[in-house]
Amino acid sequence: MDATPSSLLRLRSVDAPPNEVVNAHPRPYYYLENFTVALDWLRSRYGDLLSGEERGFIEDFSVLPTESAALIVRMVMRQGDLFRTSKLLYSEIGCPRSAAAPLIESGWIDPQPLLSFPNLYRLLRKAELCDALGLQETAKAVRKAELVPLIGAVATESRPLREWWPQAPDEIFHVRVASLCERLRLMFFGNFHQTWSEFVLADLGIFRYESVCIDEAARAFQTRPQIEQFHAIYRCRELLHAEAPLEEVLCTVPAAPASPGAGWIEAKRAKLLFAIGQLYEKAHQFDRALEIYRPCGHPQARIRGIRVLERLERHEEAAALLATVQQHPASELETQLATRIARRLARKLTPAAGTPTLRKRAARHGWDNLELELPQPQSASAEGAQRVELAVTAHLGTPRAPVLYVENTLLNAIFGLLCWEAIFTPLPGAFFHAFHAAPADLLEPEFHTRRAPQFAACFAQLTDGRYRQTILDTFERKTGIQTPFVAWNWLTREQLELALDCIPATHLHELLQRLLTDVRANRSGLPDLIQLWPAERRYRLIEVKGPGDRLQDNQIRWLNFCVAREIPVCVCKVKWMDLS
Repeated sequence: MDATPSSLLRLRSVDAPPNEVVNAHPRPYYYLENFTVALDWLRSRYGDLLSGEERGFIEDFSVLPTESAALIVRMVMRQGDLFRTSKLLYSEIGCPRSAAAPLIESGWIDPQPLLSFPNLYRLLRKAELCDALGLQETAKAVRKAELVPLIGAVATESRPLREWWPQAPDEIFHVRVASLCERLRLMFFGNFHQTWSEFVLADLGIFRYESVCIDEAARAFQTRPQIEQFHAIYRCRELLHAEAPLEEVLCTVPAAPASPGAGWIEAKRAKLLFAIGQLYEKAHQFDRALEIYRPCGHPQARIRGIRVLERLERHEEAAALLATVQQHPASELETQLATRIARRLARKLTPAAGTPTLRKRAARHGWDNLELELPQPQSASAEGAQRVELAVTAHLGTPRAPVLYVENTLLNAIFGLLCWEAIFTPLPGAFFHAFHAAPADLLEPEFHTRRAPQFAACFAQLTDGRYRQTILDTFERKTGIQTPFVAWNWLTREQLELALDCIPATHLHELLQRLLTDVRANRSGLPDLIQLWPAERRYRLIEVKGPGDRLQDNQIRWLNFCVAREIPVCVCKVKWMDLS
C-alpha cells in the first residue's frame, strides 16, 4: 500500500490562510495516494464486475489535477455530502473554489444545491442563521434549538444558499458522487464498519495489520448481483438508523443470494431481518415479527419466534417449535434459553395427547461460592464499574498467590497467540484486502471446520509441550498487530508467563477448544480474575459479583463448563461493609 503515483509527486507550496488546516505529514498527499491505490486495487480485482459508472469514475479520477483529486478525497473521507468552502481549507490544496472547478465541470460537485432548512441549520452557526433568516435582534439571545419555532413555515422549504442568505461569505458544495464512493468503499473492504480512515491510521503507523497473501480467488464478491445485494443491505441499515418506516425498509431488503459462495452476505441479510423483526416486536406488531423470524437464518431467530408465539398466546405452536429447538439446538445459548422458556411454557400448556414433551430442568450449579465483605471504595476509580473486581483483587492477592484482573483478555490472548497461523490462514473469502484485523468468517459457524487441519496442528502443541514457546514467540513477533483476540495494552509478557506456569496444558486444551467451537458466543463471559500459585503450579478462576449484580447467561455457561471438566472456578459475592 505504499505505491505513489507519479502525478502525486508534483507538490506545490502555498501560503496558509489563518484558518487553514496545515498538513504536517511528510507526504502531504498521503490520503490521496492511499485512495488512488484503493481505486487501482478495485480496478484490478473487480474489473469484470464494475458498472459503467464505477469504471468511468475510476478512469476520470486518474486524470484529475492533483488539487482537485485531493479535494474530492478530503470530502469523501468526511461525514456527510454537504460542505462549506470555509471548512475545506487545506494547505496542500489551496483555494477550494479553484480546486473544485474540474469537479463541478464533471458534475461530481454541485456548487448551488437546494438546501432544506435542517441542512441549513446543521451547516450554519446560530448568529449566521439569524442573519440568513432576518430574525430580530431578540432572537440572538436564545439558544440555537429555540430558533426553530420562530421561523414558521419556512422550515419546510428548500432553497440555494444565496436565496437563504444573500450575504453568505462562502459557498456550499454538494458531493454528488458520495453514494458512488460509498459503494466503492463497501466493495473494497467487504464489510460495513471499516472506512477510508483505515488507510490513514495504517499510514501513520497507528494500526498495523497482519500480512496475508491474498489469492485472486479470495475476492469478496464473485458476481455483480452479490455487489448489489451487499449494497442494498447497507442501504437498509442506513434507513433503519434514520428510523424510516419499517415497511419501507422491509420492501428494500434484497432476496437471498442465489449464487454459491455468498453465505457471508446471507449472514448479514439475516442479521438485518432479525433487527427488523425485533423492531416490529417492540412495536407490538407480533404477527409481522413472526413472519420475519420464521424464515430468518439468524442464530437467535427461533428463540425470538417462540417468545412472540407466547405473547400471542399460541402456546401449542410455541411448544412445538421449542421441542424442535431442544432436539436440534444450534448452540449452547439456544439450549440455555430453550430450557428457561420450557419451565415457563409448561405452566401455560394444557396436557393433551400429542403435546410435545419439553425438557424443563436445567443442570444444577456446582461451582464454589466465596463470600466477602469489603470496605467500599470512597470514590469511583478510573475503572468505574470494575472497582469491585479491583477491590477483590487487592483483598485476595498475596506475593505468593497474586490475583490478576483479566476478564476476557487472558484466555483469548492465549488462544490468539497459539493459533495465530491458523487464524490468519489465507483461505478463499477470508481476507479481501490489506486491512483485516480478523478473517471475514471469524464469527460464522464454519470458521473452525474450514481450518480444521491448521487448528489441529496448533492444539497438538498442547500435547507435545511446544505450546509455551510458540505463545511467547508469537507475543514478541506480533505485538501491536491488529487481532480480535489479543489486547496488547492489557497483558504483559510476565503475566502471560505466570499464567502458563500455573494452568495445565490439559485445562488449556479444554478451555481453548470451547472458545473455538463458538467464537461469537464464547470469547466473552469468562471469569473476571485468575489467582495463581506459581510455587504449586495451580490456579483458580474467579467470577466477581458485587451487590445487586447477577450472573449473565454467557457467564453461567462458562461456569458450568469449568465445573463439568473439573477446572477450578468459583463465584465471589461481595458485600460492602456498613461503616456508619
